Amino acid sequence: MPTPPLVNLFKQHPRHWRDNRYVYPVISRRSRGLSIGVNLNPDKICNFDCIYCCVDRRGMPGKVEVDLDVLESELAGMLDLVGSGRIWSEPPFDQTPVELRRLNDVAFSGDGEPTSFLKFEDACRRAAGLLRARERADVKIVVITNATLFHQPRVAAALDYLDTVNGELWAKLDAGTEDYYQLVERTTIPFQRVLDNLLLAGRKRAIVIQSLFMRVNGQPPPAEEIAVYIDRLRGLSAAGCQIKLVQVYTVARETAEAFVAPLPNDEVDVIVAAVRSVGLSCEGYYGPT
Repeated sequence: MPTPPLVNLFKQHPRHWRDNRYVYPVISRRSRGLSIGVNLNPDKICNFDCIYCCVDRRGMPGKVEVDLDVLESELAGMLDLVGSGRIWSEPPFDQTPVELRRLNDVAFSGDGEPTSFLKFEDACRRAAGLLRARERADVKIVVITNATLFHQPRVAAALDYLDTVNGELWAKLDAGTEDYYQLVERTTIPFQRVLDNLLLAGRKRAIVIQSLFMRVNGQPPPAEEIAVYIDRLRGLSAAGCQIKLVQVYTVARETAEAFVAPLPNDEVDVIVAAVRSVGLSCEGYYGPT
């Protein structure tokens, strides 16, 4: 049976477009429409090495400087392409269903942790300026982040600025315990820093928490792990973290490690129900079908 066009769109997530260095369009499951990605880490350096990541790090390009003038020009061009409607005649976006033909956000994501870019606030300001010039205050500026650097003053200042321009944090929480966190994220950064930073950021503004669960070597996350994860969410909320939404999802594209596979839909649904049981809003997103 042929793969439905919508599944193809969700599975395609290249971080390149034409001759652009930094800016690329994607149809996003979680944005429910078009997301304009901005890659601040073209060198593919990241402080996590997630087993489910779709970035191919077998050939690292070495240090790559980000030219913000070029980035701004690329983003301006992409916004104009979308604003004119011409994007919907470009393959594969010509396959996009009518209900998804909307611009939801400019997303700082890409091949690494976007807040690690030392001029992150400058990049945010440039994006906001381009949206303001086009009178698109409705378009969010989303930061897809692992929450490891929120405690740094320069990052905190950038997040404060984003609060004034329809910014939104989508912050990662993929585990309940240190052991499972290390299994999934493969990092030297302790799990407690992520928890502390989620609380730090969430006490100042409402945040979205992203949680990806998968089968590892054929096994789903242990029930005990999910129970502790739910306790982490409950504890964050009780301590003042404003959680506007939890996104529970599974892998939909090729992953860094062959031993990673998507959860079946019913297993995603079980986790979604567990999150909702503690009074939090939660949406589930499924793997390829």
